[in-house]
Amino acid sequence: MKFRQWLHLLRPGDWLVVGAAVASTLAAGLTLWGPDRPTTAVVRAGGQTVARLSLDVPASFEVKGPLGVTHIEVQPGRARVASDPGPRQYCVKQGWLSRSGAAAICAPNEVSLQLEGRRAAYDSMSY
Repeated sequence: MKFRQWLHLLRPGDWLVVGAAVASTLAAGLTLWGPDRPTTAVVRAGGQTVARLSLDVPASFEVKGPLGVTHIEVQPGRARVASDPGPRQYCVKQGWLSRSGAAAICAPNEVSLQLEGRRAAYDSMSY
């Protein structure tokens, strides 16, 4: 049967069930598998955590590394490495981080910035 041939067989209750199924599937998809919003920016230097900054309020933070001072900037919902004394500036070029699990690593200066949320972005199956 073609689509048009059985379309007239559907009653209003059938359409209600189809609509509820589509709506519940979309709602589950957005809440269960949607991206996790980050809540905290974790700054590490030399392998040690030196700061945990809330992503609710604007802030800036300076951390010393072997090459000099790295400047971290935080805005609501995002964070970035504003400047770093490293030679290639890879961590600065990463720009604003806004997803849970995202990281900017300034390897020559031994400084890193990582965003954390309610749940980890990766599990053991991802590795």
